[in-house]
Amino acid sequence: MDSSNHNRRVIPIDACLLNLIRAKKEWCWKPSIEEIKRGFRGWHQRGYLPHFDAPGVTQFVTFQLADSFPVTRNEEFEAILRTEDKTEKRKQIEQWLDRGKGDCWLRKKQIADVVERGLRFSDGRDCRLHGWVVMPNHVHVVVEVWDVPLARLIRAWKGSSARRANELLNRAGTFWQTDYFDTVVRDDAHLQRAIRYTEQNPVKATLARAARDWQWSSARWRDERGTLANRTERGL
Repeated sequence: MDSSNHNRRVIPIDACLLNLIRAKKEWCWKPSIEEIKRGFRGWHQRGYLPHFDAPGVTQFVTFQLADSFPVTRNEEFEAILRTEDKTEKRKQIEQWLDRGKGDCWLRKKQIADVVERGLRFSDGRDCRLHGWVVMPNHVHVVVEVWDVPLARLIRAWKGSSARRANELLNRAGTFWQTDYFDTVVRDDAHLQRAIRYTEQNPVKATLARAARDWQWSSARWRDERGTLANRTERGL
């Protein structure tokens, strides 16, 4: 019997989040009527995290498995959620993820392959990927958003991979956490830091000795100039 629904952490809604979103909307980019029709929402929230969705921006995105925040560590995780600084909160959550909590289904080659193929299939078709890594219980993506809203991209990545993963695991239930983290990449220096963090994550988590050694990462597709090769081999 699948116990995923019992282990899944339900994250509380931040009561101040709505005011934060309203304040950001006052000074940030606002979508046109046409962009709203296409699904771009600017600053918005999906329960407990602020999100920014606009065409032509690059985002550093993290999404994770449903059981990566198990209820058995409730008190420790609640302390992280109370951290007010967004950057520090994300840093602490990513440190938690790197500790490999939960069933870590993405350790299984077949499932990690499914997730990476989904990411690579969208590259050059719906968006431009600058970097990615599939870790045991979470995924990092550095993605340049084109005409498909970020929320829709992530929904597609999660939806197709969840269905196939559940088939492979012979299980039913929630596979991914509902929400995700996104940070707008400000400039080229920030972009390079985001790519480096993404590709070095397996090394940092002591899963690989070098970034190129990790099978499910953009690092292994880079040539000697650091350029991502094989752009036309979508889904391979």
